Amino acid sequence: MSGSLWLTPPKAGTPLPAIPRPRREGAASRPGAAAPPPAPVDRPAGPAGEPAADDALADDPLDELAARLDGFVAAAVHPDEIAAILESDGMTDEHIRLTYGRADSFSLAEDLYARGERRHPEPAPPPPGAWYGELAGCLLRGLVFALPGLAYVLAAPLLAGGHGRFGLPAGTVPLLAGAVTGWVWNQALSHRAYTWLGLGDRPAAARALLTGAPAGALAGTAVALAAAAPGETPAAVFAAGQSLYLAAATVLLVLGRERALLCALLPLTGAVPAFRWDLPDALRAALLIGSLAASVVFAALVLRPGLRRGAAGRGGPPRAASLPYGLFGLGSGLLVLHAGVGDTPVSGAGAVIALTLSMGPAEWLLHRFRDGSLTRLRTLTTAREFRRAVTGTLVLCLGGYLTVLLALALTATLVWPGAPWPTLPRLLTLLLIGTVLWLGLLLQAFGAVLSAATVCLLAAAAQTLEPAAGPAAAGGAAAVLAALACALLVRPTAHRA
Repeated sequence: MSGSLWLTPPKAGTPLPAIPRPRREGAASRPGAAAPPPAPVDRPAGPAGEPAADDALADDPLDELAARLDGFVAAAVHPDEIAAILESDGMTDEHIRLTYGRADSFSLAEDLYARGERRHPEPAPPPPGAWYGELAGCLLRGLVFALPGLAYVLAAPLLAGGHGRFGLPAGTVPLLAGAVTGWVWNQALSHRAYTWLGLGDRPAAARALLTGAPAGALAGTAVALAAAAPGETPAAVFAAGQSLYLAAATVLLVLGRERALLCALLPLTGAVPAFRWDLPDALRAALLIGSLAASVVFAALVLRPGLRRGAAGRGGPPRAASLPYGLFGLGSGLLVLHAGVGDTPVSGAGAVIALTLSMGPAEWLLHRFRDGSLTRLRTLTTAREFRRAVTGTLVLCLGGYLTVLLALALTATLVWPGAPWPTLPRLLTLLLIGTVLWLGLLLQAFGAVLSAATVCLLAAAAQTLEPAAGPAAAGGAAAVLAALACALLVRPTAHRA
């Protein structure tokens, strides 16, 4: 089997940070509380009970609201941002009509936007070396994503040989079944743990991983054993170890222990000599077991906070919210699997290695897009300027990622012994799949995970039913995701908390 990504724990599901809304003086104390109408002012009545002449000088409620929201209105680049904050404060259309004489929140927001002066604070400069530190961390993650692929090199002589089912080598079906199960489970699990971390409860995240990771390992093992045919027992055993590794690596990556995972994967570098020389079976097994054992031990050590009583807190995020992330993992994983089905096992492996290694730069470019859009949100004064700037940043980041992916694919071809030069259609398909993955991760980071998962699943289903339609399916998925990204991310409200 060629596919280092199948031993890669999920990274998707990590939402990028959003900037908080500025505090507004005099706003309702409870989130979502309605803004109270201004208190009536008692004034002396004129003759025959008529209003006093100075009633004409009474304060306009709209002036009071504009003063109260001045900081937010001044930083807005579109009236929709102001309408969103009005609605989040609980202002109904009826309250707006009675108090401010406007039809709805959008009409009121347009008036506030028109009378407000644009004031965008200068963004704080990043600390020295910040971009370098982020890039180094992302490249480290890309490395630990790719190193598990060496396990297949070590295990190949130990697995069953010959032809298996569906025209695949023997042992491929249980390996794929266990890997897909672990990929989907751990994608959803990582999202739930990241949600706890976002709430500031690290022990609760550890407890979620403590209960979810072993369950995922058992599920992957059970599926692999059920899918194994007679004579595929060695592959099923390897799939069980693969499921256990995925669980341990998910724990370490979610809790920020990339360096520990890298140390655990170092024994797999013993596979490098196996590209040219035959290694004893005992040495191959020892390297595999040593790396797996180190991963499990490190994961167990970092999960100790989850053992404390009550660490999970009360309530918590709904489990159903993590399901779309698992579906996205399924769709993206199947697309990568199709990229690994090449004319030869070597060409397929090179494509998967390139995609796996590219996940590190992809993560860094996602953060670069986020930082760039936030900078423009603070500095630009019109919605048109913001749309143009964000679209340009999106094109630049996506182009940068595809350039890295192409360079990695060509490098893998040059350094892999006997690797054939990739044909133009295969390179095009690889770049289209890379586009789908990067745009899907971007949409997921901005909360549109269900749309990304649906598109990826449909593209993967089309490639499965009709392998010859692979480029067309990937191209269609890339076009749909690009349209969704442009429609969502050019709106200023998408970049605010």
